[in-house]
Amino acid sequence: MSEEYKLEIINPEESFLIKEDVIEVVVPAFEGEMGILKDHISIISFLKPGIIKVITKSSEEKYYLEDGIVEFKDNNLSILTSFVVKTSEFEKSRLNNLLEEAEKEIKNTEINDQKKYLIDQKIEVLKSLSIN
Repeated sequence: MSEEYKLEIINPEESFLIKEDVIEVVVPAFEGEMGILKDHISIISFLKPGIIKVITKSSEEKYYLEDGIVEFKDNNLSILTSFVVKTSEFEKSRLNNLLEEAEKEIKNTEINDQKKYLIDQKIEVLKSLSIN
């Protein structure tokens, strides 16, 4: 019996990634990192800024996303996000620009606690990517 299932990551411009041979995906859910294997219970959850790990029998790939929604049903995983990029293809200048924008935004005294939390998450992840 196969351990694999289908993954699709969609951003506003395109169907960013489709894989039919996924064994596990780890997503940055609000509740914490969540690993999804074949036959996982059906879920819908919100995603915070972070890294998606996509594991197949032959590789492990990582993607940075800013936010999104994850849905798993009938061994099909869909991730809808406003921004996603493969970490190995993330241009240093783009990463630095996103980090600078987030650091400016966090200084705004009028943002609410939830927005502050999300920006803090974004800054933490972007800093970890710029170190690697």
